[in-house]
Amino acid sequence: MFGGAAGGGKSHGQLLDALRFAVQYPASRQLMLRRTLPELDRSLVPASLRLFPQAVASYKVSEHLWQFVNGSVLEFGYCDAESDVTRYQSAEYDVIRFDELTHFTESQFTYLISRVRGANGYPKQIKSTTNPGGVGHHWVKARYIDPMPPDTVCECDGGTRLFLPARLADNPFLQQADAGYEKRLRLLAPYDRRALLDGAWELDEGRYFSEFSAERHVTPPHPIPKSWRRYLTIDYGLDMLAALWIAQSPDGYSIVYRELYQSGLIISEAAAAILDCEPAGERIDCRLAPPDLWNRRQETGKSAVELFADCGLDFDKSSNERVAGWLALHELLAPRRDAQGGMRPRLTIFDTCRNLIRTLPALQHDKRNPSDTANTPHELTHAPDALRGYAATVYEPSQPAPPTLYDCEVGEFLRY
Repeated sequence: MFGGAAGGGKSHGQLLDALRFAVQYPASRQLMLRRTLPELDRSLVPASLRLFPQAVASYKVSEHLWQFVNGSVLEFGYCDAESDVTRYQSAEYDVIRFDELTHFTESQFTYLISRVRGANGYPKQIKSTTNPGGVGHHWVKARYIDPMPPDTVCECDGGTRLFLPARLADNPFLQQADAGYEKRLRLLAPYDRRALLDGAWELDEGRYFSEFSAERHVTPPHPIPKSWRRYLTIDYGLDMLAALWIAQSPDGYSIVYRELYQSGLIISEAAAAILDCEPAGERIDCRLAPPDLWNRRQETGKSAVELFADCGLDFDKSSNERVAGWLALHELLAPRRDAQGGMRPRLTIFDTCRNLIRTLPALQHDKRNPSDTANTPHELTHAPDALRGYAATVYEPSQPAPPTLYDCEVGEFLRY
């Protein structure tokens, strides 16, 4: 991944590298992606028309691809919605290139890189460019920034990864052509200036749960007393089943100790998957599901909770108050003084619950309602929504003592 500051020539570098690969490896296939089609038409397409020699390739507008004289193909594509990845389901590429990688979700990236395959013996590569920030900032940082120093090849998952920092100084052509560009970057708001001018990856602005910290909230699995109450809370749709098992101590501390995160399950399959996760003899005191699962379905005349009940799972209705639920979750995440005098949050998460740990800190504020979370990209909302149902329904923040009034006639204090 080549990323960091704006103006480092990332997109041009990506296009020139694609040109070199296409010429060097006859009949090779490459895919270059932006998140949306308008972004593609405003950036990569016109830049490639300026850079690519017509003697070696021609651009087919209707197909959004370059056809090279040696049989190589460079295809331009996009993935706006989560489901757009399926348009590439049967495709094979030698190289997939992401432009502005942080605009993509991790699930889109993971699916698309599975399309890098083939038996022609050519190098198989994923090459990306990006600035910090965006919906994918956290997973990109965790994949390319946190595990290794920059400019260092890292062996992982049977392959190699490399992060190349991008700096404005890398592109003298831009500085010569537009001497005021750096000055305009310095006029940006502090958050945007750190991302686009400095290429900084330690960014917190826009995070809804800025208090979330892996060091504070994530813990290795440990025994949970059998006397603690246990809850199951779910967010269900055909696109994703997110199920969280939570244990609550008598003094109000909660631990998310198990998760199930799986897409494409009909209700009978979802119920079976949930029951398979629960060891024999485990007591679940309360199962929570959102109110929309009580709506009757046209095809069966039954609600989703009735269908779950037919499969052996009975649910209580969780609260669907979004803002109140998020505020309750803020309370659970906030450090509190415990009985021993130390400070710790009232909610922790086992480190085996990878999807909740991944998606909770990635939630952003809704730009129109800062008290709520953004509901896009939707893939990030499932596990947090399940946790919100638990927080809104089970957790009750401490209430201040009601005011008192002294009644002179009866000679005692009365409470409102």
